[in-house]
Amino acid sequence: MSETTETLVGRAIDLKELIAYQEGSVVSRTLNDKNVGTITLFAFGEGQGLSEHTAPYDAFVEIVDGEADITIDGTDHRVTAGQFIIMPANHPHALRAVTRFKMLLVMIRA
Repeated sequence: MSETTETLVGRAIDLKELIAYQEGSVVSRTLNDKNVGTITLFAFGEGQGLSEHTAPYDAFVEIVDGEADITIDGTDHRVTAGQFIIMPANHPHALRAVTRFKMLLVMIRA
């Protein structure tokens, strides 16, 4: 976990190993932050989540461990490890951990 963003470049890395769960918490780690977008890894404790909100950019979410309920425009989606979902810009969405889960969030600025 002591690796910096610079040491991640040019290597094959297991995403699950880059962030640890903390019971009752949501933990995040920015892997890349550029003008065109960001890549952030999250670890959600069981039952944790993000309340409904909107973002001005499309968001690609890949579940890398566990499972989550992701709501977009009032429609619930169960997303599990190995699956992804795209949350469109300016549409309300929320996330909740069914089990503890880790996700990769890629925000694409247009």
